[in-house]
Amino acid sequence: MRESYQLFLDDIRDVPMVYPRLTNDDFVIVRTCEAFIDYIQKHGLPSFISFDNDLGTDQEGNLLADGYAAAKWLVHESHLDLKNLKFNVHSANPVASIQIKSLLSNYIQFLKKT
Repeated sequence: MRESYQLFLDDIRDVPMVYPRLTNDDFVIVRTCEAFIDYIQKHGLPSFISFDNDLGTDQEGNLLADGYAAAKWLVHESHLDLKNLKFNVHSANPVASIQIKSLLSNYIQFLKKT
């Protein structure tokens, strides 16, 4: 398990495009939902996650699983303790941004009450 790390989920952007005072070296960058899941399964929960939602298409033009799917995996399938998870949603998609924030915030709030 990696000791402590920050995870950046985005198919196109690099860290300084979202966080101008930081570099790519400050985060582990993953470009797909599958890579997101795989990395967390191998290295444990990061201390901070920055989510994009729209993660592009495959070679046939089919939409790839998005950042909301990654957030749903964390909540419903990962079996990880998310009580202390810090996150940001940097997606330009306002509806998806609210979905990700709401899902994670509500779940974390629920965990802290139990």
